[in-house]
Amino acid sequence: MSFDQVTSAELAAPNGHFSQATVSTPGRLVFISGMTARRADGTIAGVGDITEQTHQVCRNLAAAVTAAGGTLADIARVDVYVRDMADFAAIHAVRRQYFTGPPPASTMVAVAGFVREEYLIEINAIAVLPETAA
Repeated sequence: MSFDQVTSAELAAPNGHFSQATVSTPGRLVFISGMTARRADGTIAGVGDITEQTHQVCRNLAAAVTAAGGTLADIARVDVYVRDMADFAAIHAVRRQYFTGPPPASTMVAVAGFVREEYLIEINAIAVLPETAA
């Protein structure tokens, strides 16, 4: 399932790798819980390294959407929670490597903490997959 990027001349251009808005045709919605830098074996990737943690988070998002029958290209929206907003540029540099088509709509906020002290970033997502035949 693909989605179209929406832009408006009445809005400032995005200052990172995201769309102002996205629109999709009807399909199946997939709500992906917040993904952290936790590997499948339970260890945490990139402790203290926002770039490596962001890579692991994107790999985890890819695994979740693949398990639902989609790809990263089906993700229409992400919410990004970070420990330090100074990591904005590094996070978006990694996101560009995974979201290579129209980027998803996005919100990024700084938070006081996560469930594990080692986490620097968490991302949840909404994907839209093609409707399947009944």
